[in-house]
Amino acid sequence: MILDDSLDKDDEEEPSYNEEKSDMEQSSKKESPSKNEINKKESPSNNEINKIVRNHVIGSMGVGLIPIPLVDIVALTGVQLNMLRKLAKSYNVPFSKDKGKNVLASLLGSGMSIPIGNTLSSLVKAVPIVGQTTGALTMPVTAGAVTYAIAKVFTQHFASGGTFLNFNPDEVKEYYAEMLKEGEQIAGNLKKNDSKV
Repeated sequence: MILDDSLDKDDEEEPSYNEEKSDMEQSSKKESPSKNEINKKESPSNNEINKIVRNHVIGSMGVGLIPIPLVDIVALTGVQLNMLRKLAKSYNVPFSKDKGKNVLASLLGSGMSIPIGNTLSSLVKAVPIVGQTTGALTMPVTAGAVTYAIAKVFTQHFASGGTFLNFNPDEVKEYYAEMLKEGEQIAGNLKKNDSKV
């Protein structure tokens, strides 16, 4: 008889399937932010964004020094994807690696001279001595400038409420070209300052 009483108590304490389901639904509703909550997050500070951009421009310039052709391009893409991930996180924009690759390809594809220039700078490294020297001189500045331009384009896009889904590379083509020129100057100055240290 004692066993029967303990079984009855266990049955009373266990929640029913419907109670468990409603608890799970409530907890899942709390965890996933609504569209309004995504846009409500405060804008990141200029210092935070500038730090992300500067670190990744410097990282890109370092990757440009990799002496193995095309490996530097792959590594540069990784640095740029990481930068996009951090910028997206700062603006509370959902990020996925695939979306990041697609928007990078669409942006860089709209200004074909730069990706071709990057690839040629990378391939020049295959020529012994002269090619490696030329690649070491040109690739870091080019990589830094492209990364800077990408950062500025996406900072502007995210700050205006944009996401990866509504990014249109044709709309930012001119701004990208302006930021690329600015990025060349900045990367050149960073390289000069770095060589003095």
